[in-house]
Amino acid sequence: MCTGVTRERRTELVNRDRQAGPVDRPGEFPTEPLGRAVPAGAAELTQPIAVGDTSGPPPDPDAEQTQVIPKPSAGSRGPSLLKASSTMAIATLISRVTGFGWKFVLAMIIGFGVANDSFTVANTLPNSIFELLLGGVLTSVVVPVLVSAAKSDPDGGEAYVQRLLSIAAIILGAGTVLSLFAAPLLTAIFVTPGDSSNQPLVTAFAYLLLPQILFYGASALFSAILQSKQVFGPPVWAPVMNNLVVLATLGVYALIPGELTLDPVRMSDPHLLTLGIGVTVGVLVQAAYQIPALRKTGFRFQWRLEWDSRLSEFGALTAWMLGYVAISMVGLAVLTRVGTGAAGGAWSIYTYAWMLLQLPYGVIGFSVMTAILPRMSAAAADRDYPKLIEDLSLGNRLSTVALLPIAAVMTALGVPLALALFSLGAASSRAEDLGFAIAVSAFGVLPYAITMMQMRAFNAMKDARTPTMIMLIMTVVKIALAIAVPLVLPAEDVVYGLTVVNSFGFVIGWLVGEVWLRHRLGPLGSRRLLATLGKTTLASVIGGLVAWGVAYGVDGAIAGDAGLGTGWLQLIAGGLIGLAVIFGLMHVLRVAELQPAFGRLATALRRR
Repeated sequence: MCTGVTRERRTELVNRDRQAGPVDRPGEFPTEPLGRAVPAGAAELTQPIAVGDTSGPPPDPDAEQTQVIPKPSAGSRGPSLLKASSTMAIATLISRVTGFGWKFVLAMIIGFGVANDSFTVANTLPNSIFELLLGGVLTSVVVPVLVSAAKSDPDGGEAYVQRLLSIAAIILGAGTVLSLFAAPLLTAIFVTPGDSSNQPLVTAFAYLLLPQILFYGASALFSAILQSKQVFGPPVWAPVMNNLVVLATLGVYALIPGELTLDPVRMSDPHLLTLGIGVTVGVLVQAAYQIPALRKTGFRFQWRLEWDSRLSEFGALTAWMLGYVAISMVGLAVLTRVGTGAAGGAWSIYTYAWMLLQLPYGVIGFSVMTAILPRMSAAAADRDYPKLIEDLSLGNRLSTVALLPIAAVMTALGVPLALALFSLGAASSRAEDLGFAIAVSAFGVLPYAITMMQMRAFNAMKDARTPTMIMLIMTVVKIALAIAVPLVLPAEDVVYGLTVVNSFGFVIGWLVGEVWLRHRLGPLGSRRLLATLGKTTLASVIGGLVAWGVAYGVDGAIAGDAGLGTGWLQLIAGGLIGLAVIFGLMHVLRVAELQPAFGRLATALRRR
């Protein structure tokens, strides 16, 4: 089994990299990516056709912005970095819980219908436009140069940061104003007119939500500055503050008598104003929460409008990143138009299904990526391509054993999961539709994680072109299939077709990424991944069937229609038994990546 590249191939790669120009050495640009926290409701455009609202670092991004956590120097203390990592992990978990919480409450209050569709579409616009204006540049250019300026400039990079904030404020301010004027046009691009959509309501929400563009930019820049100064707490807790503000907003919304008026739509509607302004204030709070910490570092803002030549050095990389984001927006617009043109509530069901499917990746897959990324980046910086391949393979195999069993259980228990979570309030009438959407698309969880890992491998090699080309191929496939969905399925089933298309797109991304990585690096040691994938798939299919059988038995034993109680019983019993069967079979099949965990468990049991 070959896990590296041949000597001739390695020599060719080294020579090609030398011809391409200098690259960052360890210590000069310590770029260890960490997902930028994205509040719930933000479209993660740096993930392949990221659709749906998520909270905290994703997954990304496609949706995952890179911010820099500088590597500690030889004399620095390790515990501080360990403490920072623990703080970020806790904050990320709380951010995801609170982010999911406000989306859950929103569905309970207004259900899965035209109102939720309209809000969801409008709430993706600010983050989408921010990514196009500055997000891609921030990812690929600003952060590495910011860290370099802090090290090399006599003033510790303060003048550079002041220039950056001044130019960004002008760009974001102009972008916000132009977007407000263009709100009706943006609505027309993203929403298909018809009985199942409400363009005036989307436009009304857009007027209230588009100012978030400026606040998203400020939050992202403040976060980057603080992390470059090794201040980690405020940037990762800021999205939690955002989510708490939105939860409070929904509490006020629920207390207002009556319902949101859909016909006619009035900007003076208290429900509309409360939801739109409250969610925007949440993003404002996210940015403002970081200002005291910024001031404690000694930073003071001053207008500086001169251009810094260091930003121009990354022009080609920036262009590819902007292309990546633009392609994502095109795909998002097409899927949104198809979703809003289907039965009312289809788009909100689609986004909630994708949000729930991202949770396993956000909790488990993203943790795997966070651990593997610094190793891949270091290997790429040293041009140690065999080590890069080994780390990539390990990350993919760990993702497989962690996520595939969960995907199998979500396939078997999609409907009980939705019933358990959404059988109360206005969302209860569409809970089974949401559950079926989860069940038919859960197969995309693992391809999504592996596609993200492959994207980061290219990023580690400072290659922004290939991820953009992969995104282009995925988007073309998704657009073609999404357009075909309403032609072959009735309107009420379009949402299921869209969820399948979205997940299938990541399968395409996985395959295309594999081909390109093989072309770039040579053999990838795929036999080990295939062995792990085969054993885990077999165990997951059997365990998934067992979980479905348990859920079916619970449903048959309880009289009446399935609801909240039945859903929870099915979910708990089927989930626990199904996962126990899966991991038991994986142990019997000797899945190598789980053997250390099984060994420690056996030792602990023997000690008892």
